Amino acid sequence: MRLDILNHGYSPATKLLFALIRLVSGHPVPDAARLVFYRPDFYGARAKEFTHETMRGPSAWSVGDRELMAAYVSKVNGSAFCVAAHTATAQRAYQDGPMVAAVLADLESAPVEEPLRATLRMLGKLTVEGKLSAEEMREVLSAGVSREQVEDALAVCVAFNTTARLGDAFDFEVLSPEGFEAGAKYLLKRGYR
Repeated sequence: MRLDILNHGYSPATKLLFALIRLVSGHPVPDAARLVFYRPDFYGARAKEFTHETMRGPSAWSVGDRELMAAYVSKVNGSAFCVAAHTATAQRAYQDGPMVAAVLADLESAPVEEPLRATLRMLGKLTVEGKLSAEEMREVLSAGVSREQVEDALAVCVAFNTTARLGDAFDFEVLSPEGFEAGAKYLLKRGYR
């Protein structure tokens, strides 16, 4: 159920910012951004900081890899908004739309290296079941994924399991393809701040 607060629950300064963003970009502010501006002291500021560090901070995973992880976790969750947003961003980051589409269509036959495939498999299982066995973690490590990469991937999993569930709970509006493209440009240029 979409809460009216996502449409109207902001200070005058925030409403002015949203109007400016719409004027400059030609697109409405996505609901994910609207949510972080609502009660920033409770959720928004911390969520932006954690997500930005997770997605743009130092990592052996590329920005494209992490955006693909976000899209994959969102697909497993069935979150239309998050799938579209992070698919567009991953495609733009990789400059390879067909590869991103192939991963989301069928991970096992997609043209990606085994460390990334094993990591996505791990994130999918963790998203569905909420747990991993020691043997499953050993399989990921034996695929050539470092412990640091596992930690970074788990941070992506936390960020986008949270965002996808909030998106569904608050009934985030799915943007037009042009809106998601504009968002992808922004995310690649500025990150999640």
